[in-house]
Amino acid sequence: MLKIRMQGTRKDIRWFQRLLEKHSELRVLQSSEIYSNKGTDKYFRSYAEIEKRDKKGRE
Repeated sequence: MLKIRMQGTRKDIRWFQRLLEKHSELRVLQSSEIYSNKGTDKYFRSYAEIEKRDKKGRE
């Protein structure tokens, strides 16, 4: 299992979350909401937990 912290604009984070969810070799276990970062109005953060699927696309 991997724990990932994504940081960027809201648009970029949503794009990457969709990319993770559609990837056939990955399974998204958990994805957090988007949080604001202190000191900036432009960049945000989100967290995800993912794991590798087997070659047949199963968990």
